[in-house]
This record gives sequence, structure tokens and C-alpha cells, in this order.
Amino acid sequence: MSYTAAYMEKIEEPIIGIIVPCYNEEAVIRETAKVLLTVLNDLSVEGTISPLSFLGFVDDGSRDQTWHLIEEIKQHNGQIKAIKLAGNCGHQNALLAGLYTFNEYANALISIDADLQDDVAAIPKMVREYQVGYEIVYGVRNKRDRDTRFKKYSALLFYQIMLLLGANIIYNHADYRLTSQRVILALKEYGEENLFLRGIFPLMGFKTAKVKYDRLERIAGNSKYSLAKMLAFAWEGVTSLSVKPLRLVTIVGFVVFGVSIALSFYVIFSRFYLRVVPGWSSIVLPLYLLGGIQLLAIGVIGEYLGKIYQEVKRRPRYIIDKII
Repeated sequence: MSYTAAYMEKIEEPIIGIIVPCYNEEAVIRETAKVLLTVLNDLSVEGTISPLSFLGFVDDGSRDQTWHLIEEIKQHNGQIKAIKLAGNCGHQNALLAGLYTFNEYANALISIDADLQDDVAAIPKMVREYQVGYEIVYGVRNKRDRDTRFKKYSALLFYQIMLLLGANIIYNHADYRLTSQRVILALKEYGEENLFLRGIFPLMGFKTAKVKYDRLERIAGNSKYSLAKMLAFAWEGVTSLSVKPLRLVTIVGFVVFGVSIALSFYVIFSRFYLRVVPGWSSIVLPLYLLGGIQLLAIGVIGEYLGKIYQEVKRRPRYIIDKII
């Protein structure tokens, strides 16, 4: 056991770290720090958490003044810790960098996005659930009234598809959660390159609880998740957690084979008993049907081959440029 871990075990109030991945968040970073530090200080004053609790920023290769502002905030507050990644590694990898880097300094870590659309009023509830023995506490949205109609129903479709494919994910949960130090240590055993954290945590088997909250408006700036990024993230989740798409391709292959047999009988019947242009059925139907199925199958198989290619190279998920 490290000196830090041994020291934390002697403290009655848990040390809590709030981890905030940031990418081009100069418009919100000051207010984010102010709000989250207030939450930590209030919990510390009432004796719920240790005064050693901190706020940890992870700059995911921002191109604006985000890192400069974090350094400036740090100069005026000793509760701030921060790391700067060498490049833009993506939200999941940035979050992972924060969890792994700051885990040794805290009994539990809470991850939250910098826009603070996830209500910080849920943080005290998460801490209370942790104190009664829960190792993972999920922040779960009550409803999606503030989402557009498209985003609301596309998210619902995503969760339904994930459940259909056998992925045990938490409905209406993003990456707002509390995880104990023990959970993060166990997470390090998951060495895959394509890591979908929302699906990994439910697989781990630790004692879990849920805290519900209402989604808020973004305090400033614009969302960094375009439609293309959301679709790519959804597809990453599906292919990272399940091989059922490959099995579906096999099932579709059998179905198409059966349909092709039936069409063959229809083609023979049409040739001898119906007045049709010679050759229409034997060319057009197989061309469209089999061509589409083959392209779909090749695409799905290619996606999994691409993931294998990424895994075997074992490239680092992130590289830390600076730590303060």
C-alpha cells in the first residue's frame, strides 16, 4: 500500500476529486471552477468530505485559452489539479486520463462535463451513497425535455439497440458518475484500446446506486458533439461491447439465401407462365438484393477488423504534456 493510500485510510471524511474533461471550454471554465469549488467547500464545511478534496481538470488538447485559464485559476486556488494532454484524444480517453492520474489522491472520483448541464446538486447525493457502501454511483437523467426531438428519440433508439445487442448499459446515463478508488484500480485491468466507459462500468460487478437529476441548459458556449460525432460514438459503443452485429450478418445471410431460393422458383415460373421481358428477373432482383447485403456485411466485418488492427498496435490512449 502506498503512503498516500495509507494516509487516506486514516481520514474519516472521504477525499473526493471532481474530474472535468475540457476541450475548447474557455467560455465556461471560470464559472465551472467557481460552481464546483463551491460544492466541494460546502460539503467540506458540513463535514461530509475531507478538506483535501479537489477539482481536477483534463485539457484534451484545446486550441483556445482553456489551459491558460486553468493555470490562472490554479494560481488562486490550491484545490485545483490539472493535466494537459499532448493532443486531442477524445472525450473518453481524456476522462480516462483524469481517472488514472488523480485516483491515487482521492477515495472516490466524480466525473462531470465542463458545461455543467449535469446538475451539480446530485453530487452531495452521490457522496452519501458512496458513504453507505456503494462503489459506483450513476447520475441518471430524469427526462430529456431540453433535448431536441431528434436527439431525444435517437438516444432512446441507441439504448434500445444496445440492450438488444446484449450490452448492459444504464438508461439515460452519460458520464456523470462517482467511482471509488478500488473501481478505478480494477478498470486498469481492462486493456482494450476501444474503451466505452458507459458499457464497461456495469460489467465490473461492483455495488452500484443511481442518483436522478434534471438536465440543465449549458451555462455558456456551444456543444462539442456534432451529429457526426454522436453517431460515431454510438457506433463505437455498439462494436466495442458486442459481437452480435457479426452474428446478425450471418443470420441475414441465411435469410437472403432462403429468399433467393424462393425467387429462383418465381423466376422459373415467370419464364414459362408469365409474359415478361426475358432476363429482367434474373438480373435486376439479385443485383440489388445481394449487392446491398454484401456491402453491409463487408462494412460490418471491416469495422471489427479495424478494431483488431487498432488493438494489436497497442498505442497509448493519451500522452500527458503537463501536470500542475
